[in-house]
Amino acid sequence: MPSDSFKIQAHIHEIYDEGYTGQSPWRELGGKYKAKNLMEVCRRADVQPKRVLEVGAGEGSVLLHLDKAGYFEELNAVEIATSGIDVIKSRELASLKSAELFDGYSLPYEDNAFDAVILCHVLEHVEYERILLRELMRVAPYQIIEVPLDYHFEVDTKVDHYLGYGHINMYTPSSLRFLLKSEGFDVVEEILEISHEDVVTFNEFINKKTPKTKENEAALKQVLRNKRRAFYDANKEQAEMIAESLTILTKRGKGRLNIREKQATV
Repeated sequence: MPSDSFKIQAHIHEIYDEGYTGQSPWRELGGKYKAKNLMEVCRRADVQPKRVLEVGAGEGSVLLHLDKAGYFEELNAVEIATSGIDVIKSRELASLKSAELFDGYSLPYEDNAFDAVILCHVLEHVEYERILLRELMRVAPYQIIEVPLDYHFEVDTKVDHYLGYGHINMYTPSSLRFLLKSEGFDVVEEILEISHEDVVTFNEFINKKTPKTKENEAALKQVLRNKRRAFYDANKEQAEMIAESLTILTKRGKGRLNIREKQATV
């Protein structure tokens, strides 16, 4: 188990508590496509976990769509924000067995308590990534992880922008794979994606409050068409540069103990 020194600080708890005031149409729209990716990466690998834990479940927008789909028999959740837990419980999801607070690092479960653990758009917020990843590996043989691909060559010029919504880590597909493999995870399957049209449209006209004129709608549709064409026509290297999220299915690797030994000798 992680040391007691690895805990989310009190002011971080407060920030996230303030963020979950109820069910959110924006989060639920995003949750629809995140849940789709999480299930699809398992289907492609012919892996169907029954008992699943979502770590950092927020207010349950992903759980909502996983429950509707019925792909996993049992859902469980941990979250650092009391307000998030309250909203999750208020949803009364049929397949949800538990929703508990945790300290951000220590998962209050025995080894191999679950078939799989979900970590969806959480790792980019985590100060000590490797500590949390080791906990995921401890409690389940499979891990289903999705991150935004925020990194670009001038990311250092937009620090305030990313910190504004809590992104303290930046990933490329290769840097995420390195992080996972260097912790003893085996990569089983992955999905690269760009944002769905519904999500981009909501963000543009609802979140950003861009006037929803015919001209603006047509311009946005053209931008999206061009991006989809570039993404789906791209080779692997190009697609990784265009993609906006990576969903990755991993499993506990046989070489994890050797990796620990190598790290200890450095």
